[in-house]
Amino acid sequence: MQRKLHIKKGDEVMVISGNEKGKSGRVLDVDRQKLRAIVEGLNMMSVHTKPNAATPDGGIVKKEGSIHISNLLHIDPKDGKPCRIGRKVDEKGNKVRYSNRSGGNQMSNYTPRLKKQYTESIAPSLIEKFKYSSKMQAPVLKKIVLSQGLGDATADKKLIENALAEMTTISGQKAIATYAKKDVSNFKLRKGMPIGAKVTLRGDMMYEFLDRLVSVALPRTRDFRGISPKGFDGRGNYNMGIKEQIIFPEIDIDKINRVSGMDITMVTSANTDEEAFELLKEFGLPFKK
Repeated sequence: MQRKLHIKKGDEVMVISGNEKGKSGRVLDVDRQKLRAIVEGLNMMSVHTKPNAATPDGGIVKKEGSIHISNLLHIDPKDGKPCRIGRKVDEKGNKVRYSNRSGGNQMSNYTPRLKKQYTESIAPSLIEKFKYSSKMQAPVLKKIVLSQGLGDATADKKLIENALAEMTTISGQKAIATYAKKDVSNFKLRKGMPIGAKVTLRGDMMYEFLDRLVSVALPRTRDFRGISPKGFDGRGNYNMGIKEQIIFPEIDIDKINRVSGMDITMVTSANTDEEAFELLKEFGLPFKK
């Protein structure tokens, strides 16, 4: 079970100790496993990189280093001073965070860009196009599943550990191992042996991953010309493959042992492939024409 953190992506925070004490910025990312956060423009460090898709010439680049969340406090939106926060349920039944300093002044809640876009423009567009009688009929994205099969893991156990670490880094959520369900002597496989990794994303984590996939990862694919529209299964779900995990900026190409791919499954509530296609197209997935 993941620990609930008081620091979230998009929060305005101030550093209360260390070399950056007194400086403030916006949280860009949070590592739930190490309890560290990356704050925009703070704790800058020089990193040596080899030539890759992001930096073709390689060399030394500047990037934000992580800061332990115990050294960060929220900034009160009322007076701009550091404060601690509490949680409560408002009159609409929603859980909200508020500032203890200013007597319950509600903190701004971060909403993923694509989640907000779905509510404001995508859903109304689908309702108009397919003539739904109720807004509840509009298809929604329910979950995204990342999976990776590792048949070579029967001989090298470290492959599973590396795959779990990489998938956790890419998704922002702890990945789990998958195990063989039966013995297969020809492949030296025994029931219960770890042979793969997967992670299931829902809610805000799902929308954040989809945003990074569409906006950053897919454009970094070598010779990219769009994704195939033939990956639908007939029930409104879409499957696609990634050949190289290094297209995700979270992966440091200097630290990986081997280049590997993964499968991505997007599960929707659509009844037909046509509805699912329009939904994913509205989210920005670049389908081939």
